[in-house]
Amino acid sequence: MRILGIITARGGSKGVPGKNIKLLDDLPLLAYTAHAALASKSLDRVILSTDCSSIAAVAQKYAIEVPFLRPEILASDTASSIDVVKHAVSYIENEGDFYDAVCLLQPTSPFRPKGFIDLAIQKFIQDEADALVSVLPVPHEFNPHWVFESNQEGCLKLATGEDTIIKRRQDLPIAYFRDGSIYITKTVIVKSGSFYGKKLSYLESNPDFYVNIDTPEDWEKALNKLPNLKQQL
Repeated sequence: MRILGIITARGGSKGVPGKNIKLLDDLPLLAYTAHAALASKSLDRVILSTDCSSIAAVAQKYAIEVPFLRPEILASDTASSIDVVKHAVSYIENEGDFYDAVCLLQPTSPFRPKGFIDLAIQKFIQDEADALVSVLPVPHEFNPHWVFESNQEGCLKLATGEDTIIKRRQDLPIAYFRDGSIYITKTVIVKSGSFYGKKLSYLESNPDFYVNIDTPEDWEKALNKLPNLKQQL
């Protein structure tokens, strides 16, 4: 199976201006994902999709291929990740290079243990899935079986639609949330406009590595985590 790694990094970040190439300790944020992608033995090619020439230059410095600059329409706050990836796939296929699946890697989730991308791809293939996402467990207090939403009468109902609440924490089924580190999807599913398909597999991440950088507080969290993670990245 041929798999294309796609790193996405636009230039118009508002929460942390210029975050994709801002130095996190001694490396640009983008470099952490670049190193992980290039260390993978399962990705056949790794490219960057960006609208920004400065980001492109930094990516090329760290040996990431930048075959195009993303069109402006795909660089706004409202541009969806699936449209960005669909554009990248279309561009590469127009060059005559075809892949069975794509692996989306976002620089805003910079920390991945050594070999984690290859483990995810191995599980994706073994499960014969349409897609795979990396996940972390939802804390029990936020489990969907304990989450309420308002009904038309202004009262609360269980968000799951169940009539009665599960009383004991020990009886709650394990729930997961996407941590943003890895999305792997068959190319045909991407072309249909989805990252997920009908058969969605998952790989549980190490919570010690989790950070999703969107705000200055997230940036500080990443800085605080980094000293303990450096030898494992």
